[in-house]
Amino acid sequence: MSIRFDDRVAIVTGAGGGLGRHYALELAKRGARVVVNDLGGDRSGQGASDAALGVVEEIRAFGGVAIANGGSVADYDQMVEMVARATEAWGGVHILINNAGVLRDKTFARMDPADFAFVVQVHLLGSAYATKACWDTFRAQNYGRVLMTSSSSGLFGNFGQANYAAAKLGIAGLARTLHLEGARHDIRVNTIAPTAGTRMTEGLFPDAAFAAFAPEKVAPAALYLVSKDAPSGQILGAGAGVVQASYITLTPGVALNGDDLSPEGVARHWAAITDRAGEIVPSTGAEQPISIARTLQGG
Repeated sequence: MSIRFDDRVAIVTGAGGGLGRHYALELAKRGARVVVNDLGGDRSGQGASDAALGVVEEIRAFGGVAIANGGSVADYDQMVEMVARATEAWGGVHILINNAGVLRDKTFARMDPADFAFVVQVHLLGSAYATKACWDTFRAQNYGRVLMTSSSSGLFGNFGQANYAAAKLGIAGLARTLHLEGARHDIRVNTIAPTAGTRMTEGLFPDAAFAAFAPEKVAPAALYLVSKDAPSGQILGAGAGVVQASYITLTPGVALNGDDLSPEGVARHWAAITDRAGEIVPSTGAEQPISIARTLQGG
């Protein structure tokens, strides 16, 4: 069966261009009524434009239903207002894709603390604010689909992106916890780490690679993760048509005693501590102490 979003209301932040635009277009093509949110600034977060309205016009041109919203994800009250407007127009909200973001790249040595704070505010707090604005609605209707946007920079690090990487790994942790808290209300929360040629990454890819990593090749993974039968608590990488699963794992570790319970002991047993044989993918933070108990018992 085809995946459809009829009778669903979706909000996509940062949807005035790039990945967000394609998410909004594809959701609308599959029946969703879409709030196209975009402040309209440049990739550093400066300025404003009517980018969201342009995407709404594209959607309406093929018979889709959409409204524009210029609220800032970094302002919680504006996110509450956005959700209220969608609810007033269409009776509720069912899907949220947190896609809005900015870049202010510099090495940590040269980075202004204000630029660090601003990137974290937009990416991490912005994702939390938009989700919080929807959360009561999701709980009340016993249905919600949330897609967070992380990054390979957050999951694995990237030179010159300390602020961005910190925010993006924080988003992955936020998503994992909301996955647990939302489960009883059928709120499914997933994370995507996209690699795409967009305004955010322009100049980072050679021209040929920029075309190969077109944003429309990420959209299928994103739409699956907000569908009715989506999984929850997953992290997917997506780019150039390749979809990958990413995991945070934990090794069994080594029980240190006596003289080994020292910095020198950690050094002596480093190879065994980091041996990945028997590693697990914890489903909650509680599994770390459980794993420690198992190692202490020799299991």
